[in-house]
Amino acid sequence: MEATVKWVDGMMFVGSSGSGHSVVMDGSLAVGGKDLGIRPMEMLLLGMGGCSSIDVIDILKKGRADVVDCTVELTAQRADETPKVMTKLHVHYIVKGGGLKPTAVERAIELSVGKYCSASVMIGKTADITHDFEIIEV
Repeated sequence: MEATVKWVDGMMFVGSSGSGHSVVMDGSLAVGGKDLGIRPMEMLLLGMGGCSSIDVIDILKKGRADVVDCTVELTAQRADETPKVMTKLHVHYIVKGGGLKPTAVERAIELSVGKYCSASVMIGKTADITHDFEIIEV
């Protein structure tokens, strides 16, 4: 895996992934940014949400579950002192499908957070991660 981060101006940077995708990152006004892009720590949070979502959908589909949608809402708290690592993180999964079994959804989430999602495992080294879920029948 490879990535490049290039300074653009002020506190704005463009990150490019080895797979050819780019994203704009910018600092807040308080640190000299123009608030024109996502913050790097927000990217970490989104990365974990994406990583875990992929796992949950994959596990449920392999179990032949009729899953049609998954939204993950993440809420993090950070340390007051530098380094301002994430210290608490709550992940709320909203899974939509037909006849989804709560035990299957819970198992998929547990496998993702505890084993398959590398981002969850890394963030879990500094943060207490909790999660819950809801199933929406469609």
